Amino acid sequence: MTQPIPALLVADSPGLDFLNSVATPVDTPVDWLADGDGLLDWLRQARLVPDEALHTIRERALPGELDRLAGQARALREWFRGFVRAHQGRPLAQSALAELAPLTEVLERDQRYTAIVPQTPGGPGTFALTQPRRWHSPDALLLPLAEALATLVCEEDFTHVKACEGPTCTLLFADHTRGRARRWCSMTLCGNRAKQAAHRRRQKAMASGG
Repeated sequence: MTQPIPALLVADSPGLDFLNSVATPVDTPVDWLADGDGLLDWLRQARLVPDEALHTIRERALPGELDRLAGQARALREWFRGFVRAHQGRPLAQSALAELAPLTEVLERDQRYTAIVPQTPGGPGTFALTQPRRWHSPDALLLPLAEALATLVCEEDFTHVKACEGPTCTLLFADHTRGRARRWCSMTLCGNRAKQAAHRRRQKAMASGG
């Protein structure tokens, strides 16, 4: 079922946003990929799959097929979470490539092709090359997820992949701030909670004369 809480897209990295698709935003854990409907809705919110492709796949999917796919997406997510936890805080070494076989296996299923399309207004020339993806089956929905993870591996400095400092928060993010000083998944979430907790401690200290 579609989650009533919007997806938490605060990681500044689509790959880490995917890992954050299970979290505890308030008190109760929420898994946005709990079933097929949830997976489609999360992909829509993350803008990883065109709306028309999501509609077509939903219409063509066999009974239970999307739920099965959501299970595969969760398995990919939790496997990659272990990889990130093992390597975050330092640059990736080339030896880590051997650990990425499950991700490579998904990437090899891709069916991209090169197409000529009209150039966007203001762009050079009349036409441009693009590489759209064929969305022939629900299994294709795993491809943009795998691509987001691969982009994280290849383009992100794992030294700057951090876990939120909120006491109960499980969210990860890429720290792209100046000075790499980001501590919270979001100031709206854990940042404000930390400020409120610090304020209460100060008030308590003042009241006790400390």
